[in-house]
Amino acid sequence: MYAQRAFAVNDLAALDALIARDPFVTLVTVDDGEPRISHLPVLYRRDGDDILIEGHWARPNPQAGNAVSATMVVHGPHAYVSPSWYADKKEQARVPTWDYAVAHLHGELEIVDDEAGLLDIVGRLSQHFEAVAGGDWHLDPGNPAERVQARGIIGFRLRPQRIEITHKLNQNHPDANRRDVAARLVASPLGREREIGAMIAATLPSSSPET
Repeated sequence: MYAQRAFAVNDLAALDALIARDPFVTLVTVDDGEPRISHLPVLYRRDGDDILIEGHWARPNPQAGNAVSATMVVHGPHAYVSPSWYADKKEQARVPTWDYAVAHLHGELEIVDDEAGLLDIVGRLSQHFEAVAGGDWHLDPGNPAERVQARGIIGFRLRPQRIEITHKLNQNHPDANRRDVAARLVASPLGREREIGAMIAATLPSSSPET
């Protein structure tokens, strides 16, 4: 992923926050020169620097079951930034840009294709997301019909070996510009724009006026 050094983030807490915000990731692999892309909900666990991500594909998915190198994209908030918002727009001939937060995780996929492993992943996925949704469905491993359903999927684990986290928050601009951008975005009717505005505001020096 191309990103200027000024936008790179090395704190894994930033990854925790991104994936907690949106655990519906994009998984990219390459098979005989052809990109394979899936959009999937995942479970995330971190112990210090050790990260484990788990999920599953539908078995007919061409990407499913391949123990290959993969890149997982974790999506964060983003927003268009108008140069008209900058305090120094005229003297610096500012141009439009886009602020965003994103993470790319690179590693080798481990395939899970045994019944016990698949039921375990599905059970924990459903338990997690049912709680988030306020539902009460749960997997019953003792139900033969539900075990049959598990035959229609293939699970995976990813233990990232390289992690790139980017917060492009106008760090290459003076604080006055960033303060004005944050104020504009925080006032937006769009939730993702308010989110990125709040991220910019949180990185401003404490002496800066509140946005």
